[in-house]
Amino acid sequence: MTSFATHRLRVHDVSLAPVQRFCGFRTCVAEFAPYGVRATYHHLVHSARIPADLEEDPDALVRAVEELHAAREIWRAAQATWVVARRAQKAAGVRIPDPPEPTRRLWCPDPEFHPAVPLTATMPRILRAPPGEWASCPVCDVDRGTTRYHGGYGVHRLCAGCGVSLGYRPTGPEDDVPAARAAVAARWRLVWRRTAPPWRGH
Repeated sequence: MTSFATHRLRVHDVSLAPVQRFCGFRTCVAEFAPYGVRATYHHLVHSARIPADLEEDPDALVRAVEELHAAREIWRAAQATWVVARRAQKAAGVRIPDPPEPTRRLWCPDPEFHPAVPLTATMPRILRAPPGEWASCPVCDVDRGTTRYHGGYGVHRLCAGCGVSLGYRPTGPEDDVPAARAAVAARWRLVWRRTAPPWRGH
C-alpha cells in the first residue's frame, strides 16, 4: 500500500493511542496537501474540530483523514484518466501534454487563510487550474480583490476571498524579514498545537 493508505489505516486503528493516530494523520497531510501542508492541516483541524487534547475526541482524526482521502480520490481519478490519454498522445507522437497534467495543489501561504468549504468542493477547481500565475483566483472563479501576506521569505499576493497565492516576490530591503519570520513561526506553533485564537477574521 502507499504511505497515505497505510497511515490512513493507522488513524482508524482504535487500538492505538490518540497521539499515534495523530502521527498517521500528520503523515497523510504530508503526502497529500491541496493547500500546502500547513494550510491543509489548519483546514482539517477546523473542519473536523480536532481538539488540542486529542483524548477528548480521537474520532476527529478519522473525520479529518476521511475528508482528505475523499479529496485525494478525486485527484487520483483525474490523474488516472489523464495518464491513459497521455499514453495515447505519446503513441501518436504528441510531445507536449494537452491538457497539462492535473494540478494537485494550490498554494495558500498563510496557514490560516484558505478556502473554507470542504476539500471535495475545491478539488475539482484545483484540478482545472492552469499552470503559472492567474489574473483571478481559480478557486473563487471571480475577482474578489487581493491582499498581501509576508511569509518571512517572500511576499505573496493572495486572493482576498480564499487565500490562494496569485503571485510571489522574494523579500527585499524594504521588508522587515526578521520580524515577519518570528511572527510566522510563533503563530504556526499555536496552529500546530491547535491552540491558536481566531486570526484576522479568516
